[in-house]
Order: sequence, then structure tokens, then C-alpha cells
Amino acid sequence: MPKIIYDQNLCKACGLCVEFCPVKAITFTDNLNEKGYRVLSFDQEVCTACGTCYRMCPDLAITVQREGR
Repeated sequence: MPKIIYDQNLCKACGLCVEFCPVKAITFTDNLNEKGYRVLSFDQEVCTACGTCYRMCPDLAITVQREGR
């Protein structure tokens, strides 16, 4: 199963990963990070490890690990 590594304190909640995720595996929560931005939630069961969220993130807050790595 793919694994998403997310550093919530680098995230500025721009929403690009949420908007462009092809399987809609990313959503905002009501929790805030230390900078006051909304924290993301990743549905690991739905994620296909396509890497779109990683490529869209301007803050380098998301890393995608595929199986066997």
C-alpha cells in the first residue's frame, strides 16, 4: 500500500493537492497547524500513489512512498 508522508507544519493549505487528486483521497480537516492553516487528511486506502499531490505542492509538504520502497 502506498504511504503519504505529510509535514503539516510546512503546509499553507493552498488546496492544490485537494483540487488535483484524481481519486479525491485528500480532504481538509478542521484542525489547524502551528501557523494557523487547516490540516489535511489522506485516505491511504483510496490513494493510488500517483504523485500528483507531491507535484502540485508548492511547499514540499507531501512525499509519496510507493510499495517496496
